[in-house]
Amino acid sequence: MATYNNERTIQPAEKSPSIIAGVRFSEIGKAYHFDASHLPGLVVGDYVIVETTRGRQMGQVMVLLSPEDAEGKRDYKPILRRSTPTDMMNRRLWTAREVEALINCREKASEIGGFEGAKFVAAQYNFEGTLLAFLFSAEEKLSTARLRSVLQRGFKAKVELRQIGPRDVAKLMGGMGACGIPRCCSTFLTDFSPISIKMAKAQGISLNPSEITGMCGRLRCCLIYEYEQYVEARKQLPKRNKRVGTPHGEGRVIDVHPLQDAVTVMVEDTRHLVTREELIPMEEYEALKAKAEAGCSKHGDGPCECGARQGSDAAESSAAVEADDQTPSEPERNRTRDPEHDSYGEQRSARGRSRRHRGRGKNRSKKE
Repeated sequence: MATYNNERTIQPAEKSPSIIAGVRFSEIGKAYHFDASHLPGLVVGDYVIVETTRGRQMGQVMVLLSPEDAEGKRDYKPILRRSTPTDMMNRRLWTAREVEALINCREKASEIGGFEGAKFVAAQYNFEGTLLAFLFSAEEKLSTARLRSVLQRGFKAKVELRQIGPRDVAKLMGGMGACGIPRCCSTFLTDFSPISIKMAKAQGISLNPSEITGMCGRLRCCLIYEYEQYVEARKQLPKRNKRVGTPHGEGRVIDVHPLQDAVTVMVEDTRHLVTREELIPMEEYEALKAKAEAGCSKHGDGPCECGARQGSDAAESSAAVEADDQTPSEPERNRTRDPEHDSYGEQRSARGRSRRHRGRGKNRSKKE
């Protein structure tokens, strides 16, 4: 009679590879990382819904990475789901209401007062319309509790007031830069790097505020673009007022051109542009020449190329040789430690003879 085996072998489910998705919430903004391992088939350009500290937000996938390529090794929040056509439609509807909400906010702020130095820049809804954020800039910290409570009564969404910096304002406003093209912050810069006046000095840029200040009133972001190249190039070139030798004669450096890998040298009231390969540092050259012309310890005071140490080095070497000559050899050190040859050994021998002599005298007295 045939028997049937009803037991089924259950194969363990294959674990999907870990995928980290970089999600951006604005057109030109920073990308935040989320876990996308549970969403197979996710590609760059898809819109997803994620949970953030400000509630649910819709973002676009900009890059897919492995955990090793992501920034640091930590646990990432998972993506909630892919965006649906309904989500995309709701986002467009709420985006169309942002201008009206911004005008209403400006009117309420004017009625309440106390916001004369503030500039309300934008209003932003989330994709569901449950969160409304008003962005404004001001020179100093402002109290927004009263204005927020007034706006909360006029909108069904949760209202937030966020104070932003002048660079963020320029990023939102857009427009043309001083160079005649659209601003870097509103076209491709996703994050702002710290910039100092030192960067302008290293590149030889005039410190006139109109030339180094952007439309936001802060130092231009482009000052950092070529700063590292200037620093590396200047390391290979002499500084100003340095004496150098050139094919035109000896002179002093009056200007440095890092990107040309050259300097301007003043030789007898005449300026010459000299490349780095043609320069001779005179101070180092004279020091090497004086050392080469000095006498050596082997061949007297005349010039020599034998490589022997000169001057104080030779004196130190001869002193070390004399010290070595005065050091006793191994047999001499052993002989010195022998009690029969050193003073300490002689003293011990004398004490031993005196003791034996006293012992013999005692024995004679007892016999008598």
